[in-house]
Amino acid sequence: MKYRHARVTAAAATLALAVAGCSLDSTSGSGDTVNVVVGYQSKTINTVTAGTLLKAKGFLEQRLNRLSAGGGPKYKVQWQDYDTGAPITAQMVAEKIDIGSMGDYPLLINGSRTQAAERSRTEFVSVTGYQPRGSLNMIVVNQDSTAQSVHDLSGKKVSSSVGSAGDGLLRQALSRTGIDPKSGVEVLNQQPQVGATALESGQVQALSQFVAWPGLLVYQNKAKLLYDGAELNVPTFHGVVARRDYATQHPEVLDAFLQAQLDATDFLHQRPLEAAQLVADGSGLPPEVVYLYNGPGGTSFDAPLKPQLIQAFKGDVPYLKSIGDFADLDIDGFVNDAPLRKAFAERGANYDAAVANFANPAPITGTDPVANRPVADPALAGEIWLDGQDTATPAADPTSLLRAMKLARAQGKKVRAAYVPDAELGTRWFADKALWVRAGDTYLPFTTPAAVQRYLTTHPGGVPVSYEQAVGEVRS
Repeated sequence: MKYRHARVTAAAATLALAVAGCSLDSTSGSGDTVNVVVGYQSKTINTVTAGTLLKAKGFLEQRLNRLSAGGGPKYKVQWQDYDTGAPITAQMVAEKIDIGSMGDYPLLINGSRTQAAERSRTEFVSVTGYQPRGSLNMIVVNQDSTAQSVHDLSGKKVSSSVGSAGDGLLRQALSRTGIDPKSGVEVLNQQPQVGATALESGQVQALSQFVAWPGLLVYQNKAKLLYDGAELNVPTFHGVVARRDYATQHPEVLDAFLQAQLDATDFLHQRPLEAAQLVADGSGLPPEVVYLYNGPGGTSFDAPLKPQLIQAFKGDVPYLKSIGDFADLDIDGFVNDAPLRKAFAERGANYDAAVANFANPAPITGTDPVANRPVADPALAGEIWLDGQDTATPAADPTSLLRAMKLARAQGKKVRAAYVPDAELGTRWFADKALWVRAGDTYLPFTTPAAVQRYLTTHPGGVPVSYEQAVGEVRS
């Protein structure tokens, strides 16, 4: 698929976006040194192949050093870490960041905000990670909350970051439930960490955010999941934008960046636990939370600009008008896959074949040691991460995972984390945080109370059980 350069059909938006910290002017440099300023979000772990993991492995610097060794100029990379995509966009408007990564809704804002001037104009050049149904964004509530569905948030205070993917989820979820996003709830525009504190203190009754915040709060026993973004059944993704003026002046830098992103993607696929630990070290997140999203069967880390994602992106455009007076954005013009096609060709890889494959490129595979059978269906497969292991142990299905947990406990082994797919939506989730239903000798995990209720409505023979009950009673 080939996309044209972006065009803007209205004046640039005036909505203010926070700018955090100072930055090095990417146009400056001494002598033959070319500055490269990269904006990333260490805690937004579905951008790790263009941010935290990429930085930790030094793939970009290695690629640029090869260019210098070949007779080119020297390159100086500066990494700037932000909590959300908004300040990255503001810095790109100011021509202070050359390449940045963020979620789909912030990408919309980036495209709209940067188009007013040629030097700030950006292009969407690659995807970092995506989820076909939309589970990268979630709504959580306090542990003691009685809310069972989004409908129960009517009239309540909800924390979100306006302009973020989590805010986009909230507005869509409320609208589908019949609640006016503008008047049906009181939305507090807060940074993720501020919202997390507000939820814990009871100042808000729910928090709608992007990864890894929902998983982190649930893992820390500070929240429980109310709404899984996969219920929207709309792809969500994160991606990379580059200033077109900078890329025109330094095409070799953008090429090196995309090659480095592909290097990081390969590393994540080949050594997922090691990658999770590196991201944890760079972000301050627990590795068990990182692996929830970055491990096999979680986020689909794949760089191509796939038509399903671009179509979903086009469907998100009305969101711009719902939050402010933003300029119209021509998605087909904003998306430019030519640099990534070039990067694929240089590696001898087939870009069109990669575009055509919408399946997760890193499913859970291997042999279930408890069931003594191979993982036949990635949609059912889970994993157990035992302390001291270099690789997680696959489980063919949730029931087999419970048996493996029971055996591990009997053998005195320490389990760092266990992961299962939601029986309805397929979302990878913590086994001990899932809501379980026993159906005969089979055990089914769900992420939310609403999902359990939907299942029981059509399967009245199902019996809700706790995780500990399921582990205790499952047949060995």
